[in-house]
Amino acid sequence: MSRDFTDYRDIFLNDRPMMDVRAPIEFLKGSFPGVVNLPLMNDHERQRVGTCYKQHGQQAAITLGHQLVTGAIKAERIQAWADFARAHPDGYLYCFRGGLRSQITQQWLKDEAGIDYPRVGGGYKAMRTFLLDTLDQAVAQCDFVLLGGMTGTGKTEVLAQLSNALDLEGHAHHRGSSFGKRATGQPSNIDFENRLAVDVLKKRASGIEQFVLEDESRAIGSCALPLPLYQGMQQFPMVWLEDSLEGRVERILRDYVVDLCAEFTEVYGDEGFTLFSERMLASLNNVQKRLGGERHRRMLTLMEDALAEQANSGAVDLHRGWIEGLLREYYDPMYVFQREKKGARIEFVGERSAVLEYLRERGKRRG
Repeated sequence: MSRDFTDYRDIFLNDRPMMDVRAPIEFLKGSFPGVVNLPLMNDHERQRVGTCYKQHGQQAAITLGHQLVTGAIKAERIQAWADFARAHPDGYLYCFRGGLRSQITQQWLKDEAGIDYPRVGGGYKAMRTFLLDTLDQAVAQCDFVLLGGMTGTGKTEVLAQLSNALDLEGHAHHRGSSFGKRATGQPSNIDFENRLAVDVLKKRASGIEQFVLEDESRAIGSCALPLPLYQGMQQFPMVWLEDSLEGRVERILRDYVVDLCAEFTEVYGDEGFTLFSERMLASLNNVQKRLGGERHRRMLTLMEDALAEQANSGAVDLHRGWIEGLLREYYDPMYVFQREKKGARIEFVGERSAVLEYLRERGKRRG
């Protein structure tokens, strides 16, 4: 008799190990944090079985599936499942809806390896629905406050010091601006939403009912905020973080030049600096239209000179030129406009220590 587990809250709160037996193409579109993909069928096999199902029905598709996954292929997959199950006796397996694929996996594990391993009832679809509901409920039931501020004021650093913060850019693996791409890619949009939902679930389970998050546009790179959250963010109260122009230039220099270059070098080795330079120039070119021809050419010259100097001597001082230019002439006017538009929602303005103190006290008052 199969063992089904449907306490999705327990699964995500306790980071239960899970193996996803869907095909790799399904797994790449979206899964859950820490899950391992050990498919019953590869993409080609799944495609053939799916076509057979449409043309000849379920029984013919099942028969074809057993013909495709047999002998050494079957033994290899069962071995991988058994290794996972023995390494994670507290884990689960699942397929898309908790149907045939997870049943077959479960049966083969029992018959061939003697392991009675539980599966998630409802599968991926039910867990995904649970996480989306988790986000919707939080937006409806919790108190939210946005952290706004000019580019480079260190909003992410403030969030990192708050136990009730939701780091949207961290979950999206992107810094949120035209220059926000990291050395490695972003998660799929589904993975982004799932990571965020698990974060919310865990924080609410610990007693947190007020969240601080950065004021963002709908898109963070290629990731889009869940619509109910984004809609809520158009009304949430706001705290505005301030810092001097000099402090902001230095922070951007560190985050977007020094640290990002080091990240590229760590990931790509000898090619790292070339790829970093290409990324910087491409990011500037992405805002060419909004900058206008003359300003873009001027900033491009400053950036090219800075990159050449960095390549030659390792010095990064020249980067301050284009950073300050972009802040003064491009980013700051936009943020001044945004601040005026959202002025009625701003309930506190201050530099880092004052903002941190205010947000911590606010959390206690409303917690």
